[in-house]
Amino acid sequence: RRPGIPADRREDVFKPFVRLDEARNLDASGTGLGLSIARDIARSHGGDITLDDSPLGGLRAVIKVPA
Repeated sequence: RRPGIPADRREDVFKPFVRLDEARNLDASGTGLGLSIARDIARSHGGDITLDDSPLGGLRAVIKVPA
């Protein structure tokens, strides 16, 4: 199994309050809003955030904003 987020679940992580790791303690701090907020900010500036496979293994997050 490769580390990272499965391709078919990557859009899900941008939804508020979504957590994919069921093994995590749900009482732990964090609300699952980070990527949702980050994408909203990028889009408000005409950009976006995408997730893809990293050539080094795992996940690559790409933030693009216009110059």
